[in-house]
Amino acid sequence: MSATTAVACGLSDSRYDFERLLRERGLDLPPLAIDTLQVNVTRLCNQACRHCHVDASPARTERLSRAGIDKVVDILRRHPQIRTLDITGGAPELHPDFDGLVEQAAGLGRRVMVRHNLTVTFDGNPQTGESKAYLPEFFARHRCEVVSSLPYYQAYFTDTQRGKGVFDKSIEALRRLNALGYGVEGSGLHLNLVYNPVGPYLPAAQAALQADYKRELATRFGVVFNALFCITNMPINRFRQHLEKSGQYTAYMDRLLAAFNPAAAAGVMCRSLISVGHDGRIYDCDFNQMLGLRAQGADGRHPTIFDFDFDALLRRRIRFDTHCLGCTAGAGSSCGGETA
Repeated sequence: MSATTAVACGLSDSRYDFERLLRERGLDLPPLAIDTLQVNVTRLCNQACRHCHVDASPARTERLSRAGIDKVVDILRRHPQIRTLDITGGAPELHPDFDGLVEQAAGLGRRVMVRHNLTVTFDGNPQTGESKAYLPEFFARHRCEVVSSLPYYQAYFTDTQRGKGVFDKSIEALRRLNALGYGVEGSGLHLNLVYNPVGPYLPAAQAALQADYKRELATRFGVVFNALFCITNMPINRFRQHLEKSGQYTAYMDRLLAAFNPAAAAGVMCRSLISVGHDGRIYDCDFNQMLGLRAQGADGRHPTIFDFDFDALLRRRIRFDTHCLGCTAGAGSSCGGETA
């Protein structure tokens, strides 16, 4: 990454030097395990959400090759320590080999999580017109864990962040999943929702907000779900551009820095997860992936899934930078919600 690009991404802003903050607090955060393989299979999406750190949209064309899909399955087969496959995008269901990847991973007995935006069920593929109406039944058949963003339980706030009409489609998609048993106690079909603040704020306490979501969605729409994940909006890419244009970037970063929590830092997801990009390159997390900060092995090389070395990845030093303040503020933030 060039110096110019680094400045543009905010990676050289010394006021928010995360590595220095760790040193000052006497914190060392080495990898603890690799129990989750998170794979971004495509940047293509039927939506273009304002907060999206992936910059996904209907115009994107990047996707993991068929050889890459096969390699992911091979890695899961050879390494039973990796218990979870977390499939993300874009809208991952728009990858032509998505179904096959799910079927093979489920066949290996892995927990398969799908980052599903709900509306793709109705919108389908924006480039080919292919229908995705079958997805709820497909998820249930393979017992996928469905994780879906719903910024709020009211239409105004959700549509403000994700686009007009998204809330109504999302509610209908949730009802279809509920009808198959998703989110219903005892079914074993897990449906988890994701909350992102609408704006430059820290998320509310996860337990309290989850109770609000469960009450309001059940009362107003008859919708049930298992858990709510509260995730901080990361100050990168599309959301960072919004902050800068509105003159809120510095205030937001100051808010994150002031809320730094050592307990949340100890639980950051990069200590037990690795992220794979659409080109097969390996990163410490999804956010590093979006900034081009590749994982670096103990030998100095940047690994890919095509030269995957489990033990070497466990010995790597995780790469941190200013955006990591987003994962360590308050109760912490990860792809599974709070960390502290």
